[in-house]
Amino acid sequence: MLEDRPTAAPAAPWPTAYPKGYAVVDVETTGLSRDDRIISAAVYRLDAQGQVEDHWYTLVNPERDPGPVWIHGLTTDVLSGAPLFPEIAEEFATRLDGRVLVAHNAVFDWSMIAREYARAQRTAPVRQRLCTIALSKELGLPLPNHKLESLAAHFGVVQERAHHALDDARVLAEAFRPSLQAAAAGNVRLPLLECRPLTEWVDQSGSSVPRQSQPAYRGGGAGSWRPSRKRPPCPHPNPGRYETGKPLKQGMRVAFSGDTSVDRELLEDRAVDAGLHVATSLSRLTSLLVTNDPDAYTSKVVKAKQFGTPVMDEAAFGQLLQDVAPADGS
Repeated sequence: MLEDRPTAAPAAPWPTAYPKGYAVVDVETTGLSRDDRIISAAVYRLDAQGQVEDHWYTLVNPERDPGPVWIHGLTTDVLSGAPLFPEIAEEFATRLDGRVLVAHNAVFDWSMIAREYARAQRTAPVRQRLCTIALSKELGLPLPNHKLESLAAHFGVVQERAHHALDDARVLAEAFRPSLQAAAAGNVRLPLLECRPLTEWVDQSGSSVPRQSQPAYRGGGAGSWRPSRKRPPCPHPNPGRYETGKPLKQGMRVAFSGDTSVDRELLEDRAVDAGLHVATSLSRLTSLLVTNDPDAYTSKVVKAKQFGTPVMDEAAFGQLLQDVAPADGS
């Protein structure tokens, strides 16, 4: 007679709302501003459950100084014979087509890609992006910070060549697969955000290249690509910097940097509705910087450290938005 043995619980069904494929992307660039260029790009294509299908890598001639060679290792001599972006745009698009773009601090990679396609008077076939920083927060991963090396170490992924697009994309793909599977097992909402192509490209001379009639990409990475939407001036005086443990106060100047789980425009609208001043740049007058990646090397994060500006993540900011103190004299 056979013994009765406990049977394993059936695996949870894969969430039907999850995307059907992913393009894990990393780009190396000449810098962080909106006029900087892509100098290398890598894409790992993954299926619906995160299994690698193939990968692709290319150098790109930026037609300018390569920037921080000590970081990415790509010199002018190395890049001089590389194809120009318009020459690789079609192949790049094939790798992205119909997939969710996945990147670490995805708003940066997407903004650089969108600008390159706008320069080439083309449109990248990307409609959604997923930031692995935001996903790690949704999963509650116990990471010491939001660097790629920390995410890789958490999943036991060995990084061989940091700041090399192909290896960074490989590392991210290997770390994304167990993240995706954990999210599916817990039926966790994926932090998907819309990717909107640029409506125009403004070159360094100030001339404008018309693009599509779609709204421009709103993001907070390198550069400030936003539609020509002007908000009314904040009616309240700036009460100064935010102090830890106290509520936000109407009139405070709030800046945003990096990817957000809530659509950036909606988050800014909530701040304005609460009586805050949304600043597009960071100065000594800024009351608070909201970012999910305080270790990122963006201009706003760097300035916040220089000026001693308080920094807060999106979740904490969302909590404080629920009870903003009235302006002085209100």
